[in-house]
Amino acid sequence: MSFQKLDDLGRKLEALDHALAILGADEATHMAVGGGEKRAEAMAALAGMYHRQATAPEIACWIDAAKAESLNEEQAAALGEFERHYTNLTCLPAEFVERQTAARMRCEQLWRDLRARNDWASFQPALEGIVALVREEAAMRADALGLAPYDALMEQYDPGNRAAAITPVFAELKSFLKGFVPQALAVQEQRLAKRALKPLSGSYAIDRQRELGLAMMAAVGFDLTHGSLSVSHHPFCGGVPSDVRITTRYKTTDFLSALMGVLHETGHALYEQNLPQAWAHWPLGKARGMAMHESQSLFVEKQLGRNPAFWRWALPVVEKHLGEDWSLDDILPHIQHVERGLIRVDADEVTYPLHVILRYELEQELVSGRLEVADLPEAWDAGMRATLGLSTIDNPADGPMQDVHWPSGAFGYFPSYTLGAMMAAQQWAALTREHPDADEAIARGDFAAVNEWRRARIWSQGSRWSTPRLLERATGETLNARYFIEHLERRYGAS
Repeated sequence: MSFQKLDDLGRKLEALDHALAILGADEATHMAVGGGEKRAEAMAALAGMYHRQATAPEIACWIDAAKAESLNEEQAAALGEFERHYTNLTCLPAEFVERQTAARMRCEQLWRDLRARNDWASFQPALEGIVALVREEAAMRADALGLAPYDALMEQYDPGNRAAAITPVFAELKSFLKGFVPQALAVQEQRLAKRALKPLSGSYAIDRQRELGLAMMAAVGFDLTHGSLSVSHHPFCGGVPSDVRITTRYKTTDFLSALMGVLHETGHALYEQNLPQAWAHWPLGKARGMAMHESQSLFVEKQLGRNPAFWRWALPVVEKHLGEDWSLDDILPHIQHVERGLIRVDADEVTYPLHVILRYELEQELVSGRLEVADLPEAWDAGMRATLGLSTIDNPADGPMQDVHWPSGAFGYFPSYTLGAMMAAQQWAALTREHPDADEAIARGDFAAVNEWRRARIWSQGSRWSTPRLLERATGETLNARYFIEHLERRYGAS
């Protein structure tokens, strides 16, 4: 039976994927610096092995034969995802995958060292090598999929995303935000004039922050028997659903930076931990693209983590771990603080989309060849000046070197962040229509209804539906930016 052959293949690929995921998480958290070269070789070899098995010519025959077999509804859906994955994987020869994996690993390792030293000149050649490989990949994928090169890259992260559909939505949002950021800052200034900001103590031991993070993770639903919390240069969620590895980075002067990173990555982790276990070895059992994944992380970080109701419950937890006694009025100006800043991962939810849209615009230029890496610092600086009035020309570590995505070759990923923010706001609106008492439950530390709503409508569905269809089934309508704009106006506008 051909479907059974695909099923058996899925289990073998799942094992290799498991090994690659854990090696990657370890490389970013616990690996000794001197282990980098051999780790890159090992992961490149495993990636090549995975690619060869997943792209074997006989798989095309199995897929065609399985279409004629008597399959149940789940198997038929699984077959569709097997075929989609096979088509995308066979775009690239194994030799290219190995070469690209090794280059990505080495560039990312170099990035960690050179970003700390603000050394763009030494980093530029490595990034040029990555961009050359990305252009090569985009051309091969575009030819095989019949898509524009940048669309072909986005297809790997979020099937169905197309620049022609995203660009006008982002243009509308960018236009709104350029006017709204000054308004939100003015409202904030008026509120602070009435009630002075109570400063944080600025002394938070890392071990106490870690314990606070673990307590928050467990409270919102993270299963600590199937996951862990570590430190990395850049917060991430990795590993596998049965062993999710999330990370943050700590500042002893500011506990909110690390905590919000923990909540964001916990949102990713909840999605992974609640995917359908019976489908785990099928592509059908994977999360439905990165926009949906980001909607889950931003739901936890923004819709929950910056919600006043959340902090009615959380403040006593913070006091227990950090020893400070604040009122809701003390903490909210910190939680909902708006500020023009250079760093995307530290940005508030009002300015954050402008960071993403800048990257979305620049990486399209890089992929097309209209922009070269050598000109990236100037282009980045111009974009930051135009949207947030800030300059990075003398500080590339906080400009085009600040994110791990480009050193690791992840082009086409950035749009998912802001699409996810819009989707999260739409999900919250739908959830609260069904559960108008959601804020009251959250204020008690009860996240059961919130999690069950998402488990039933999103987590348990895996990749059964396209992103637009999954969102429509969950919320009753396709993507509508109005919910995100109204959310920002309600939380940060004049009241």
